Amino acid sequence: MKKLSVNKQRIEAKLFALGKIGRNENGGLDRTTFTPAEIEARNWLKKELNRLCLTVHVDQAANIWARREGTNPELPVLAFGSHIDSVPNGGMYDGALGVILALEVMHVLEEYGVKTKHPLELVSFSAEEPNPFGLSTFGSRAMTGKLTVESITGVTNSDGCLLTEALREAGGDPDNFARAVRSPHEFAAYLEVHIEQGKRLLQREIPIGLVTGITGIYREEVTVIGEASHAGTTLMKDRVDAFLATVSMALALEEVLLHDPDEEVVGTIGQVIVKPNATNIVPGEVTFSLEIRGQSKEKIQDVLSQWEDKVQIIHRHRKIKVIRTVKLNQAPVAMSEKIIACCEDQANKLGYPTYRLGSMAGHDAAHMASITTSGMLFVPSLAGKSHCPEEASRIVDIEKAGNVLLHSILALDNSL
Repeated sequence: MKKLSVNKQRIEAKLFALGKIGRNENGGLDRTTFTPAEIEARNWLKKELNRLCLTVHVDQAANIWARREGTNPELPVLAFGSHIDSVPNGGMYDGALGVILALEVMHVLEEYGVKTKHPLELVSFSAEEPNPFGLSTFGSRAMTGKLTVESITGVTNSDGCLLTEALREAGGDPDNFARAVRSPHEFAAYLEVHIEQGKRLLQREIPIGLVTGITGIYREEVTVIGEASHAGTTLMKDRVDAFLATVSMALALEEVLLHDPDEEVVGTIGQVIVKPNATNIVPGEVTFSLEIRGQSKEKIQDVLSQWEDKVQIIHRHRKIKVIRTVKLNQAPVAMSEKIIACCEDQANKLGYPTYRLGSMAGHDAAHMASITTSGMLFVPSLAGKSHCPEEASRIVDIEKAGNVLLHSILALDNSL
């Protein structure tokens, strides 16, 4: 038999077929969680899975599973996949690429009659992206026991639609939500292909990224209290301007990060609310969001500590008051060295250069890592763009990632 390989024409055709669902007038995708467009995409995927005679199942959290039996059904499952929901006005590769490549792996194995010892399961997780219900990585958190029925009961979107009702419409079952949970002993490994959503692979001209870990995320809400006063009659030396203090704090964060030799630590002030937000009033209060991401808790804490030292100086100089509330302190998650080494070995055998890197975004694989050996492959993103209509990856890189996924699944089947 010739060496197995994925079919790039088939991959491209399916990517564009799925990419038409939810397309808006700007060329982006509006396929947010449990919307009519996302449910249409779910139905499209289920039809494709049924064509391959896979056993298709939608669990209580509306995750789509498709099983291909192994020669030893008593063995734990090798799972692989991603998600098909999008952010508003998003791109057609984020998440969908991982599901389409998982579908292609199943197609190749069926096409050539390849038997595996382990059962294989393709998964398309529900609601990976931030969504109107405020619960991202919903499906992977549900099936790893991190969401309860109590945590979803009464949750609504901005239109007042209940999450539990939307879940039912997508094929889920909130009345038996706990049954979505699966045990660690059910899985041998989980592998996910995803676009990088950055420029590191592209800049190095490397087609395959081996993900070493998924970023930790620290978030807090910071309120800066100054003194609101007349913008015309209050002299500059007499002002206690909460906004200018905020600007100083933002620049201090940038300074700390730009002087850090680790490129995989970043910080963002993404939301700013100014009060009273009037043209002729010196801002008396500002509330802003602070986020720091890094591959280790120690690195995140180091950046935070350096920033805090600078904030103390700003506090004394500008005579403002600062109130800080921690909103999220999510630890980084390491990917399995066994999976990384396996994928690296298969890529080397195929003649594909690889590069080890951390993921700066959150993914379902982070939650899967809490119950099984997990890994991720990255595909270069053109111009580093993602979460926008311009999001794209080259088919030649996608084909290589598909081949690494295919041969890594077969190698794991033999070694686990």
